[in-house]
Amino acid sequence: MTPIVRKATLKDVSILLEFEQGVIAAERPFDPTIKSGDIAYYDIPDLITNPNSDVFVVEIDSHIVASGYAKIKPDRHYLKHRQQGYLGFMFVDHQHRGKQLNKLIIDALMEWCKSHHIFEIRLDVYQDNLPAIKAYEKVGFKKHMINMRLDIE
Repeated sequence: MTPIVRKATLKDVSILLEFEQGVIAAERPFDPTIKSGDIAYYDIPDLITNPNSDVFVVEIDSHIVASGYAKIKPDRHYLKHRQQGYLGFMFVDHQHRGKQLNKLIIDALMEWCKSHHIFEIRLDVYQDNLPAIKAYEKVGFKKHMINMRLDIE
């Protein structure tokens, strides 16, 4: 029952699509701007095959139980770094939460970023998603900027 971290393959897309719906379901209560009904956040096959991104999964007993991606993105011209590693699609199956699997995914994603000479790592998290914030702070992330919105309709 030792967790195995590996890169996702196109054979993993069906379970990753299920995980994507899990991410969307978890985030809907935090974001009134998400459309109702069926939506997708990611182009998972592209994230797996694109040289500027990669998806990692955790397997336990040959079952995928966690996921996350890193994507190299250009950053703003006035910053010290030209590119950033953007992390997303962090999901751990309900049965396996609390086992530090998110940390395993983040460690793999950070190593992938380092191997591509990317040292500025960013991610977005809803301010009311306290369990996620706590998990990210546990691995070294710090709050940096607050994104604000106003619906004037």
